Amino acid sequence: MSAVIEALTDAEAHAFLDRQVVGRVGCHLDGQTYVVPVIYAWDGDCVYVQSIEGQKIEMMRANPRVCFEVDEYRSGGGWRSVIVDGTYEEMHGDDASAALALLVRRFSGTPVGHGERRHSDRAPVAFRIRPERTTGRRVGRLSGNGASAHGVAAALRRAARRPSL
Repeated sequence: MSAVIEALTDAEAHAFLDRQVVGRVGCHLDGQTYVVPVIYAWDGDCVYVQSIEGQKIEMMRANPRVCFEVDEYRSGGGWRSVIVDGTYEEMHGDDASAALALLVRRFSGTPVGHGERRHSDRAPVAFRIRPERTTGRRVGRLSGNGASAHGVAAALRRAARRPSL
């Protein structure tokens, strides 16, 4: 069995971002890295999130360079992921309202963050991640009797040993 890691085209990466619901925001400040899952909306240009004040917001305000990642794993061992390297931009006023409306439309009329205010005294925060670089990968051309986690791990080890160009 073999697995080949392939790059996604820009169109495939953008379509994948559009289909997924949960992503992970990675931020870094003063030697600490923090990664947290969020629900989001992708409008073809930026990632939009509604959250509440806390550690990730404080870190992104201080260092707006962030990473955003989405992935999926398929039965049989295949996977796909997209990483967006970009900049955190906090939104206010009409921009924040527009971001919230985008999220509400995306999630079938369920107000994103609506219940959070009742359970916390922390203020809601709308933000977007403006991509500077977007990359995507997938495991393709699996052969044999289906891929196993062991087979995929072996393929990853082989790929890691290959010299980079």
